[in-house]
Formats: sequence, structure tokens, C-alpha cells
Amino acid sequence: MAATREAGEAAWTEGEGRQFCSLHPVPRRIFPAGVTPMRERLINLFGNKWVTGTVLHYTFFDRDTDGENVVLDNGQTAFVPWRGSEGEKQVVRSAFEVWAQQGIGVRFEEVSEREEAEIRIGFMRGDGAWSWLGREILDHASPNERTMNFGWNIAAPGELDTAIHEIGHTLGFPHEHQNPKAGIEWDEEAVYQDLARPPNEWDRDKTWWNIIRKLDPGEVEGTTWDADSVMHYPFKRGLIRKPEAFFVNGLQPAGGLSEKDRNWVRTLYPPTDDASAPLLRPAQSVLVELAPGQQRDFRVAPQETRFYDFRTFGASDSVMVLFENDNGQLRYRTGDDDSGEDLNASFRIKLFKGRQYVLRIRMYHSDRRDQTAVMMW
Repeated sequence: MAATREAGEAAWTEGEGRQFCSLHPVPRRIFPAGVTPMRERLINLFGNKWVTGTVLHYTFFDRDTDGENVVLDNGQTAFVPWRGSEGEKQVVRSAFEVWAQQGIGVRFEEVSEREEAEIRIGFMRGDGAWSWLGREILDHASPNERTMNFGWNIAAPGELDTAIHEIGHTLGFPHEHQNPKAGIEWDEEAVYQDLARPPNEWDRDKTWWNIIRKLDPGEVEGTTWDADSVMHYPFKRGLIRKPEAFFVNGLQPAGGLSEKDRNWVRTLYPPTDDASAPLLRPAQSVLVELAPGQQRDFRVAPQETRFYDFRTFGASDSVMVLFENDNGQLRYRTGDDDSGEDLNASFRIKLFKGRQYVLRIRMYHSDRRDQTAVMMW
């Protein structure tokens, strides 16, 4: 996580260790032989991102029974709670607000019932700071499973960026220091040794996954590296061989969202206006005409209660998601992602007369923009 300059720079100057975020390793996606490199790159870039207009609900673990038993160095076990202080919760709320203030088309809403939350936040000491990346959290849907954790006191001065960083992961943003366009040449053994010491105490596999490993070019946006990104770790002197300036001085992000962070999240998640979305009618084929990363929304107002089929048509990779308008709140109902497959996104669902729905389609890749369509029947 990027520390603020006031707090983080002082820690490095004094030579103190800094605790880092650690993402969970996930297997690299293997595509069928017929998937072209360009198609693979676009799927990797957009595949874990949310559709614009999504409302992400978050909650905090707060029951006395929330936690787990861990084995101590002496072989005994101890119960470690997942609950955090009110001050820590407020820091996380403030971090959500930092992202929301960018005017993006993703909203964050705190809920008390964990069954309603996509983002479930714990404060388990000693378990590090982490989040699943973007829509990976949907693979961890148990209401009693964390999707984000803060393993130290983030109510301490200078820790707001820790929470902003983890929410960035939830939005689908990887670590910027692993950007292959950065041209970073590590002193790998120095990095392994430094991260093996307190306060991180990482093994070599965790250090490789979160620092040394270069991301696939298809996983990162743009053509330049952003050393000031909130998704960038700070590094002390002696860990980076090249660029040489960072070997001598270390690398300290400026703190908070960088200009590139702001521009990218606004580009990826532009605001939506569901009221102006066209109405999708049964047995009506509509061209979507989307470039990679673009999205189109439709209103759905069934005139009878029955099962309906939804499907995209054309040589494309897309994700299609249906929400129901529940007293002004959009609730996820179903969705399908056909990326990397010789299929089209489709689902069948029972809709009810008099209720209002919103269908969202986000394009990863299309062979012909003018030949991709959607239809319900």
C-alpha cells in the first residue's frame, strides 16, 4: 500500500520496515488455442472489472464469534477475532468515499447484513492487508468469508492510503510496481531478505507473487508506468537496481490517488443514467456496437410474468448482467460471462410484470462491432 508522504517517508528515512498488502495467488487463466493474443489481452484487462452502474455493498465483521483459531509458535492455538475498532471502520468508510468522490459509475453502500454484502471486511491481526481482485470476490460468496482484511491498526496516522489501496484491488486494479512497463530491475535477493524480516515475514513465494513477478502486459492499462499510483508500494533504497535514482533514494509515491489513478477509474467506470437507457422489448434484436471496454445499458419492463431468455449474438466476448430495481436500489439478479469461449452470453430468468430491471452489457472484444447484438424473448 502507498503511504502518505508525511507518514511513509519518515518511516523509510528512519529505516523502519513497512507492512505491505499481499494478494492471494490465483492460477493464470489458460485460453483455448483459437483465442488470439489481442483477444486474450483484452479479456485479461477487462475480465475482472465490474459493469458500470454496479452498487457494491460492504459490511464489517462485528460478532464475538467472528474470527478463527490460529496455531502459535509454541504449538498452542488462540482465537484471533476479525472485529475492528470504530476508528478503523471509519478509515475504511473514508477510503470508500475517496473513490466515490471521483464521480465514477460504481457506488459503495454500507449494509449491516453480511448476506447482502459483496465486500466483507475483517481486521484480523497478523493476517496482513489484502483483498480479492475485482470480480474475484464473487468466487468467495459465503457470508462468513472475508473478501478484504486489514492486519494492523489502520486507524494510525498515515494509514488511509492502506484502505484506499485495498479498495483499488476490489475495483480490479493490480499492483502498479509489477507493471512490466516500469522497467524496474530488482536486487531480488535483497528484496527477498528484506520482506522475510519483520514486520512482513513473507516467504519467497509470497514476495515473488506480490513484488518480483511481472504482470502480463494485458493486465495493465496504458503505455506508461505510474510511480505515484496508490496501487504502488513504497520501497526503501537498495532494493531497486534500475532506474538508478531509486537505488540511491528509494521510491516513495506521493500519497493518495495519482492523476493517472483518477483518470483510469473514471474511464473504466463512467457515470450511468439508467433513466435514459433504451427499453429492450421481447423479440427485438438490438445492435450494441461497442468497442473494447465500453458498455451499453437497457431498461427491461416485462408486460407479463414468465421466464425470459436473454442472449448476445455475434463473434464477441462480453459480460451481461441483469439487475432489479428494488425501491430505487439495483439488486443483482443474474449474469453470464462468455469471454474466451465460442459461445455467447446468455441466461434464462423469471421476471415479474410491473417490476423494473436494468440489463448491462460490457464488451471485452468483438470481431465486428456492427455485428454484435442482444435480444430477449
